[in-house]
This record gives sequence, structure tokens and C-alpha cells, in this order.
Amino acid sequence: MFDLERITRENIKGLVPYSSARDEFSGEAKVFLDANENSLGSPLPKWYNRYPDPHQLKVKEAISTIKGIASEHIFLGNGSDECIDLLFRCFCEPKIDNVVICPPTYGMYGVSANINNVEVRKAPLTEDFQLDLTHLENLVDAQTRIVWICSPNNPTGNCFNRTDIEAVLNNFNGIVVIDEAYINFARQKSFIQDLADYPNLVVMQTFSKAWGLAALRLGMAFASVSIIDVLNKVKPPYNINQVSQELALRALEEVGQVNDMIREIVDMRNALSEVFERIPTVEKVYPSDANFILVKIKEARMVYDFLLTKGIVVRDRSNVRLCEDCLRITVGTEKENTMLIDAIGDWLSGKQLEDLTVV
Repeated sequence: MFDLERITRENIKGLVPYSSARDEFSGEAKVFLDANENSLGSPLPKWYNRYPDPHQLKVKEAISTIKGIASEHIFLGNGSDECIDLLFRCFCEPKIDNVVICPPTYGMYGVSANINNVEVRKAPLTEDFQLDLTHLENLVDAQTRIVWICSPNNPTGNCFNRTDIEAVLNNFNGIVVIDEAYINFARQKSFIQDLADYPNLVVMQTFSKAWGLAALRLGMAFASVSIIDVLNKVKPPYNINQVSQELALRALEEVGQVNDMIREIVDMRNALSEVFERIPTVEKVYPSDANFILVKIKEARMVYDFLLTKGIVVRDRSNVRLCEDCLRITVGTEKENTMLIDAIGDWLSGKQLEDLTVV
């Protein structure tokens, strides 16, 4: 049985959160003389001299309408990285508790764990990039607080079997975080609508991928009201700046445009995969549910370095277990994808000339 009280750190339970000036009144006001702001304005539009809404209520209401989940189940972070860090700070006691990750996976889970001095236990994926439930189960003990699951996964690009994720949710008494940064590009449905069934579930999403707003640094976490309350207790009072809130609200009015972009990216992803499958030195193009593809190619590091000479940057994942000789390639614009394929063609031509020279 999941018990949030049991896994919340003792110092967090007794924490009296910082009360900002904007927290101490409710309703409308005409004159704000409570937060020591510069009342004369700024070199920028006048409203930037005021602190932003610490609760991001308008943004959460807009997200609530789109996602079909009540706003009190929504937490906004300064990027998903803040959500990750806060989960460690709220629920993992340094030097005592541990978490489980499933590599290859997003690197910030491990980085944040190390920053917070929390032990990381690894349950590597199977050869077909799925969860190894037996290994995962054997790692869990009384001090395991969080299991981190990235689905669709980065860098492999695939979704995990839904029944396997449900098995973890049903059998683990700590928090299960499902990072759905790439879910908009996948056919698998989000776990957001399952929050009522799993009190230990936290779902993370982001504005950086499908919404195309990576520069805003705006991440979303969806969870029970109890978990959201703990996160709000610990977060900085004004963690989401005014500009990010304004631009997010404008973007949230353009759902149709975002859906069009998602469809276009998926179409280009499929086309790019088909092209790479025809390249002689490509050993495998892994199925993708994200906005990138993972390609196993001979001499991956040399290909990576050659692409750099052409001004094209991809991600070399060759040093990651299960991703040896693999490049992770983001789906670009049609022009960028063409430049990439042309550069690969140049690489192949050069290799053929080298072979002839050797002969």
C-alpha cells in the first residue's frame, strides 16, 4: 500500500514554506505596495516590474482544459529538470534512500540523484529495449523511494509495454515517475488519465518537444493533490517567470498548429527512417515513438566526426550500453534532413574512394 507520509522526508514534513507577498491576500487589488518592487516600472514594458503569479494559475487552467485534468493536479517547473530535482529533494533522504533507473535512459535522473547524494540502482533494459521487471524487482528494498521510467524512452525512442509499467505501479510502494517528454509523437496514450487509479504515479511532460518551446524552460508534472502539495511546498516562490507564463498562454491557444506540427514531424520521422534503412552501412534503424531516430551504423564515431565537418551535429551514443555504434538523430526540417542524407552520401563516396586506394 502506497503511503506518501512514509516516504516524505521528515524535514520536508515540518517545513514552513516561504510565503511570498502575493500569497498573503486573495482577490483583486489596484495598488501593490507589498513586494518591494520598483513601482516606477522598468526599461521593458511596465508589467515586468512586478513579480509573476507564483502559482501560475492561468497557465494551469489552460493546460487543464487541454489535458482534461483538474489544475490542482498540475505542477509547473523551470524545465522538467526542476521537477526531477524537487522529487529527489522531497522524497529521498540523502545517504539513506535509493532510486531505480532503467538505462539507457535520460541522464538527468542519475545526475540529480548524485547532486542530492541519493544512491542510484540500475535495471538495464532488455535487448529489445523493454523493462526487465525481474531485475527491477530484485533491486527494490525498503529504502527505494522512486522508480524512474522514460516512455517514450531517450535515447532508444520506443515506448515500453504498458502492461509492464502497470505492473510496476501496482507492485511498488514508492513513487513511479513516468517521463512522457515525447508522448505526443507516440501512439501509446498518456498515463495522465490514470492518476486516479495510482496514488503513487507522477507523470512528467514538457513544452520543449511537441510544443517547440525549449527556450522557455517549462516542464509539467501531473500527480495526486497530495504529491503536488509537497512539491509546491518546496519550490522557489517564483520559479516560472512572467515571460514564460505569457508565451505559454499564447502557445496553448494554438493546439491546432501544434497538432499539425506533430503530424508533419511523424511523417518526416518515418520517411527519414526509410532512407536510413537503405544506406548500406546502416545495420539497424530502431522503431521510434519520438521526434528522433536511433541508428546503428558502422564506424558511428567516424560518421559523427565527418558530419561535424559539414556543420551537422547529431548525438553519438556509442558509449552507452545497448547503443553501441549508434547515432541519435533528431528529425529536422525537410531541408535539414536532406542536408544530413547528402552528407552521409559524401561519407560513403569518400569511403569507396579510400577502398579503391587501398586496393
